[in-house]
Amino acid sequence: MRTAEFDKEQVLRAAIAAFVDKGYNKTSMQDLKKATGLHPGSIYCAFENKEGLLIAALQQYNKDRTGEFSGYFDGEPTILGGLKNYLMQTVTNCTSSGPERVCFSQKALSELTQQTPAVEAVIAKNMADWQRGFIEVFEKALAAGEVDNTRTPTQRTQSLVMGIYGLRTFAHTHPTTDILEELAQQLFEDVCR
Repeated sequence: MRTAEFDKEQVLRAAIAAFVDKGYNKTSMQDLKKATGLHPGSIYCAFENKEGLLIAALQQYNKDRTGEFSGYFDGEPTILGGLKNYLMQTVTNCTSSGPERVCFSQKALSELTQQTPAVEAVIAKNMADWQRGFIEVFEKALAAGEVDNTRTPTQRTQSLVMGIYGLRTFAHTHPTTDILEELAQQLFEDVCR
């Protein structure tokens, strides 16, 4: 039996773009063939089915975002400076025309409610990992004296995550960079207060 000969990460990133563009339910195998360059038979061989490709794409998305996350803090003299970088990049993503304009995990979560347990488990893991990253940031900021202990790192994270959801949703109807940057700044100040 032959093994698949393709760049799996590249294929998964192309699948992410296709799923973000049309949504999981409206993305056909022909759309995936066009996006990934793989024939449907190759997709089935490598991922079992469309759902298997979605699960692998969600896992790749989490891996990519986790890898990017630490980059927001590189070279920053403060933990909160890195957090602000993250929020400003979120604004940039929200106003872009590419697939990064949408959080793939959030989109899958809203589109695929009450789907298979396997898909729900991957989405839940992605969201938990994302939140855990922020908790660690606030723990470091607390230890460095950048924030006080009036709220726990978990409470700050919950406020931040809720704000990011709102920011991304607001961006769909108000994709103006100036307004989104102002809202991101307000969110930053609130969670750091």
